[in-house]
Amino acid sequence: MVEAQPIGLEIFLREYPNMRVIPSRDNVDTLNGEFDFTAAPANLPNITDSYYLNIAIPSRFPSEVPLVTEIDKKIPRDGRHHVNPDDTLCLGSPLRLLWKLNRRPSFSGFAEECLVPYLYGMSHKLMYGIFPFGELAHGKSGIIADYFDLFGLRDKTQVFDAFARLSNKKRVANKQPCPCGCGKRLGACRYHLKLAEIRKLAARSWFRQHRVDICAGV
Repeated sequence: MVEAQPIGLEIFLREYPNMRVIPSRDNVDTLNGEFDFTAAPANLPNITDSYYLNIAIPSRFPSEVPLVTEIDKKIPRDGRHHVNPDDTLCLGSPLRLLWKLNRRPSFSGFAEECLVPYLYGMSHKLMYGIFPFGELAHGKSGIIADYFDLFGLRDKTQVFDAFARLSNKKRVANKQPCPCGCGKRLGACRYHLKLAEIRKLAARSWFRQHRVDICAGV
C-alpha cells in the first residue's frame, strides 16, 4: 500500500469518506468510490454533486499527476466533455497540473486544485449547458493555448523554444536566445526567472519528451 503520510492520503480519506484505497496487482494503488463535493466559486451557483471515480496513485506523486477515470459514464464520451481517448479525465494541461501540485503537494491539494474545479465545471455544463470558467480546445491546441498564459508568451514558437530551454541544463540554456523574443540571451533577460520557477516542476527529460509530444502534428 502507498505510504499515506508523505502525500496526505490519510487527510484526503477523512475529507472524502466515500473513497477507499484498493491495492492493485501491478503495484499501483487506486482510490475508488463516490467522490462527493460542494463548491461555489465567486459569482457562480453552489453545486453539490457526486461522481464515481477511480484515481490511480502514481508512485512518484506529487511529481506525477494521478490518473482519474469516471466509472459510471455520467460524463458524456462525445469528444466535447474533456475525456481523453484512454477514458481518463482531462483535468488540464500537464504542466499546469504539475504547477498546481507543486503549490499544494498533497492529495487534498490535488482534489481541491485539480479535481473539484474540473468536476464543478462538468456539473455546471451538464446542468446549465456551458462551462463556467471558459473552455480551452481539447487536445494539443488547448494545451498550447494554456501554455501561452502559463509561460506569459505570445505564440507557439515561443512556447516550443521555452520547452527547448527547459530541456537543457541551466548553464547551457542561459547562453541561448531567450524565448520571450527580446533578442538577448536567456541569462541576460529577466525572463530567466520565470523559466527557473517552471524548471522546478519536472526533470529535463520530462520537458524534452513533452516538447516532442506537443510539437508533433502542430
